[in-house]
Amino acid sequence: MATNKSTDRQAREARDRLRRYQARQTVYEHGRRRRTRDNIVAIAGVLTVAALVAGAQLYYFNGGPGTPTPAPTPTATATAESQNVGDVPDPSVAEGRTWTGTLTLNDVPLGISLDGALAPQAVASFVTSAQDGYYVDKTCHRLVSSATAGLIQCGSFDGTGAPDPSFSFGPVENAAVGGVYPAATIAMARGGGDAYSNGRQFFIVFSDATLPDDAAGGYTVVGTVTSGLDQLAAQIGSGGVIPGANGPTDGAPVVATSITGLTIQ
Repeated sequence: MATNKSTDRQAREARDRLRRYQARQTVYEHGRRRRTRDNIVAIAGVLTVAALVAGAQLYYFNGGPGTPTPAPTPTATATAESQNVGDVPDPSVAEGRTWTGTLTLNDVPLGISLDGALAPQAVASFVTSAQDGYYVDKTCHRLVSSATAGLIQCGSFDGTGAPDPSFSFGPVENAAVGGVYPAATIAMARGGGDAYSNGRQFFIVFSDATLPDDAAGGYTVVGTVTSGLDQLAAQIGSGGVIPGANGPTDGAPVVATSITGLTIQ
């Protein structure tokens, strides 16, 4: 009988160990499945957040409010030189130096000085055109005589002030500070809002002029009148204006004016 009791006890103990082992295995398996499920949920959450962030960035920078302004890619046709029209001389023609000469309007000789260092492209154009004989006999088609400006404009290819479709260049160089062009300034005329519409037309300021900048900036100051300005103002400027489309103070000069001579060196 003692042997049977011992055997029964051992059997019970074995069954108890088996139940405890199975219980531990059940707890372990439940924990493992729960950890796997939690990991899957966490990974899915991370992926969802990443997708939302990526989508937001794509919207913001591709059509949304943060879309960057496209920067032009430099190409052979987008350089400053390619925007010039016609046989525009290289700025190196100006030699980075001061050019001097005499510009005669009617019988008024004006000593002039051109700054090839500060306005190399415009000076190169002016000097080349002068050497080619372009300016002689061209008219001065416009006179402005107002409280804010006194100037005469010359050099139009057809005498009307229309731009020359076969010749234009840019950019604006050496523009006046604050739009104030002092008396004796020689500056290039151009079309409104277009920095590459400089041509062969220029204007001479005989009394301080205020010319506000436009979308393209100011006007290229190419040089100065060094002598004869008072005589110009007295003989031509004070002669008055034939009222034009821009009002009674802006039109053709009453004293018909042309370029009768130009020497430069």
